[in-house]
Amino acid sequence: MTHTDLYARLDAAVDRRFDEEVRFLQALVRVPTDTPPGDNAPHAEKTAELLAALGQRAEKHPVPAAEVHARGLQSITNLIVRHRFGYGGPVIALNAHGDVVPPGEGWQHEPYGGEIVDGRLYGRAAAVSKSDFATYTFALLALEELAGALKGTVELHFTYDEEFGGELGPGWLLSHQLTEPDYLIAAGFSYQVVTAHNGCLQLEVTLHGLASHAAYPETGVDALQAANKLLSALYAHNDVLRTRRSQVAGITHPYLNVGTIEGGSNTNVVPGKVVLRLDRRMIPEENDSAVEAEVRALIERAVAACPGIRLEIRRLLLAHSLQRQQGNAPLVAAIRKHGEAIFGEPIPESGTPLYTDVRLYGAAGVPAVIYGAGPRTVLESNAKRADEHLVLEDLRRATKVVARTLLDLLQPLSPK
Repeated sequence: MTHTDLYARLDAAVDRRFDEEVRFLQALVRVPTDTPPGDNAPHAEKTAELLAALGQRAEKHPVPAAEVHARGLQSITNLIVRHRFGYGGPVIALNAHGDVVPPGEGWQHEPYGGEIVDGRLYGRAAAVSKSDFATYTFALLALEELAGALKGTVELHFTYDEEFGGELGPGWLLSHQLTEPDYLIAAGFSYQVVTAHNGCLQLEVTLHGLASHAAYPETGVDALQAANKLLSALYAHNDVLRTRRSQVAGITHPYLNVGTIEGGSNTNVVPGKVVLRLDRRMIPEENDSAVEAEVRALIERAVAACPGIRLEIRRLLLAHSLQRQQGNAPLVAAIRKHGEAIFGEPIPESGTPLYTDVRLYGAAGVPAVIYGAGPRTVLESNAKRADEHLVLEDLRRATKVVARTLLDLLQPLSPK
């Protein structure tokens, strides 16, 4: 049997079970995984149950409660499915995360309904990234029909800490040596294979002033006025950051964003305390330590010009960028070849300004790429916004691309 015949068998297997794949995804979307609060063990239990019904045994790896609570979450159980096709050959891991941001407002479709309208499945995590729980599971099921022709192992890693940095998801599995893959494919979109991504530094900045009655403002120290000066300095710094251009396609320049501001106690009180949380995206060419030192120095200079203000800076997250890797060339080549064959258009290699759990595999020396079911951009899917959705035909075709890619990497026997 030729490789072309094997690809055709895989495609047919995906088509034959596609309605089942859609129902699987609907069932996953219908179990909420809002993070925060991050009570995600129930979704892992449901996923394991659904996998068992498909003949796939999921190992359950609960993260100790103390570690979970220390991160401000409630429960995490990570899952690993291992399928050995034959001795020898590589171990290929497929990772997707089930935790999601809360739905928010403005939905026209039920956030956890899994409703299908005009070929689109709606719901929180329909695109990012419960979709790839389905992509990877049904690619594996298609491969099982060719078990006699393959050598190597496929692992499904379904984890629940991406929104808070991934350290208790893939990071926890890797640090406890529960997996040692040779390659990784992680949740992504169908029209490009991503091989690099930004890093992210998140800081919490607290400005302590002195609250006082608004009728006697001279008796207080206004923390909000200090915050105003700090905000001006931070956003002015973006003019500098825009001049630092990345050489990675798909990534432009660093950026600094202030995401939340909290402060004050009442309308008639001079604010005595203001807390800001900021996000500094780092392009792959930047050094994490140098970036953090620069941001801290910028904050300290701005606040030093505000008499009476006491400053605290606390790091919330430091996510390293994913650098381009030479070792992922077989993954990139296979995905691009099969993506073009299935989608009928070139599948470019690019970077993304997002930061992802893939950096954790990369840091462990695992060659990795980002590829899965979804549109060309995050904005098209409404990921993290109202009416997040997935075009089902993208799900079908991405499943075929992943199955074919696994076939190439699992060392099929010489065709006859």
